[in-house]
Amino acid sequence: MIKVENITFCYDGEEEPALRAIDLQVDAGEYVAIVGPNGCGKTTLIKHLNGLLSPGQGNVWVDGLNTGDHDALPAIRQRVGMVFQNPDNQIVGMSVEEDVSFGPGNLELPPRDIQEKVASALALVGMENYRKRLPHTLSGGEKRLVAIAGVLAMNPSYVVLDEPTSFLDPSGQKSVLGVVKKLNEMGITIIHVTHDMDEIVHADRIVVMKDGEILLQENPSAVFARFEWLETLGLGTPKATELMWLLRQMGAEVRLDILTLDEACLELAGLIKS
Repeated sequence: MIKVENITFCYDGEEEPALRAIDLQVDAGEYVAIVGPNGCGKTTLIKHLNGLLSPGQGNVWVDGLNTGDHDALPAIRQRVGMVFQNPDNQIVGMSVEEDVSFGPGNLELPPRDIQEKVASALALVGMENYRKRLPHTLSGGEKRLVAIAGVLAMNPSYVVLDEPTSFLDPSGQKSVLGVVKKLNEMGITIIHVTHDMDEIVHADRIVVMKDGEILLQENPSAVFARFEWLETLGLGTPKATELMWLLRQMGAEVRLDILTLDEACLELAGLIKS
């Protein structure tokens, strides 16, 4: 598991902490989403999960390894793969194949093992036919998939994604989210930062943050049932949930725990029949 124990963090030159006494546990195989208004500390928090940042106080444990132990960082970063919001910030190779091989190459593995890891990672994200492509010729969605493949080539137990679909068209969003779902079904733990609530209706747990603190941790139904409270935070709800709230305000007797458009269609079909 990943265990965050009472961590506080303040950036140099800032008076107010970016994180305040955060406690969080993520168990193996979970899909955890982290949401909150801009500046609430989401990205700062996830950068602590593989030791990119070190807490001012408190501890972060990854499978029993402490991120404050410099000698443990290579093992931690192999376990916890990070996919940044801008894939250009982590693509370093001159070709897709070269980029995905960068991580396992640093482990000094035999060339055959590296090639096997690259082939497997690209196949997982559906980019096996792009091995020789130059990264700058790829679309935004394709770059995100390459970035994910680069992380997967390290055989991580946890994949952390910072707004992986931002600025993508619907096709790119669908491709990336499909890969994220597949990875979780394979048993890889997913930690997903997003502003798009429709992306995380199938998460096991949603963590809501504000001003460097965790305000709520619940399953999607419980979180999105607090429609008006989320609005005060500047957060939305899935489109289907919002539709049910609007219908309820108009006097319709509909459920408010609807999360997907398919569920909404079934609810409305039942309403019409009755």
